[in-house]
Amino acid sequence: MAVPLEKLKWIYEIMVKIRYYEETMVQVYAEGKQPVFNIGAGTVPGEMHLAAGQEPAAVGICAHLRREDTVTAPHRPHHHAIAKGVDLNRMTAEIFGKETGLGKGKGGHMHLFDPNVKFSCGGIIAAGMPHAAGAALAAKMKGKDWVAVAFIGEGAANAGAFHETLNLAALWKLPLIVVIEDNSYGISVPKSASTAVETNDKRGSAYGIPGYYVKDNDPIEMYRVSGEAVERARRGEGPTIIEIETYRYLGHFQGDPEVYRDQNEVPNLKEKDPIVRLKTHLLRENAATEKEIEEMEARARMEVDRAYEFARKSAYPKPEAALEDLFATSGIDG
Repeated sequence: MAVPLEKLKWIYEIMVKIRYYEETMVQVYAEGKQPVFNIGAGTVPGEMHLAAGQEPAAVGICAHLRREDTVTAPHRPHHHAIAKGVDLNRMTAEIFGKETGLGKGKGGHMHLFDPNVKFSCGGIIAAGMPHAAGAALAAKMKGKDWVAVAFIGEGAANAGAFHETLNLAALWKLPLIVVIEDNSYGISVPKSASTAVETNDKRGSAYGIPGYYVKDNDPIEMYRVSGEAVERARRGEGPTIIEIETYRYLGHFQGDPEVYRDQNEVPNLKEKDPIVRLKTHLLRENAATEKEIEEMEARARMEVDRAYEFARKSAYPKPEAALEDLFATSGIDG
């Protein structure tokens, strides 16, 4: 499956947007947490899991999705959300804990959701897979050709929810696609120490469904493989597993000392940065000029800068607002 020119440009621009968003968050998250790291302090308190380096996993499949298609993400969700088209201003405000956020600041970084584009953080360790399967079942029962995509980490493929969901999805031929982001580590445990199979796409054969492995964090190959999976799901032929070899340049969480990693690992990975490689491809194939690429990069950065500015200027929710929302949803007369 060839990548249409406009899709190729979209993939590049969204990857730049994701990378710049995550790099900006590195700086913002550090505010107020020094000189001694304090996870509960600062502009954005709480844990923070960033996905710089893992952009191809999200953009390759989201390039095929419609607004009506469902995406569930784990606790490292920003790249999925951005690629699915989540409102960037409201997403950033939510991470900041502001009233203008997607959940009025109550969910934060690990609990993002945007029903307008059918995106949600479904939980950790494969917990989002049953949610995605439920969305896929609903689409099938309604006679729609919508698909559901569940993103998980490679460590989550060892969880019960992974196998239980795949069994039912295969049995009922649900339009479900499971994208496994193999970034080599389950927190600090290497894949080789936790998983009996070399690649998790092989597990598809146990359920009679196809599995694909995308090597070397390649966004173009991810687009091609994802396109086949999405078309198969829309035709009513059932689920697919895609595992992509990807790389996180940052720790499992911000503040992670990363003592489990070789000191040369991240610099070596960055030598084959997917954004740099795709830019080279665009220029070599005369798919875009230097000026067009500069315009795409500037547009992506401007949108990110505006989102952070929006979040900073937004107000924090008033304490009584939480009770008002509770009463409104519970039916209790406050």
